[in-house]
Amino acid sequence: MKSAYELAMERLAASDPDAAKPLSAEKKSRLAEIDTVYQGKIAEREIFLKQKLDAAMAEQNLDEIEQLRAQIGSERTRLEEEREDEKEAVRRG
Repeated sequence: MKSAYELAMERLAASDPDAAKPLSAEKKSRLAEIDTVYQGKIAEREIFLKQKLDAAMAEQNLDEIEQLRAQIGSERTRLEEEREDEKEAVRRG
């Protein structure tokens, strides 16, 4: 008897036959490169914004602190979405 998980995975494989294809070494390399590039971009933005956040904290500017914290989160989310879009384009070929 199959578990609910196994049944769900079978249905998923049936609905998207491309998902089961193994990736070539070239595509795996490209995906790793995309991850590395975006990790750098995320780190760069966080460092820049955290410097501004530290300055705002030193000045005790509460409005700016809130804005910068929100901006850090939105920048990270935006860059992660860009990374996943690029990776999906590579996967589809």
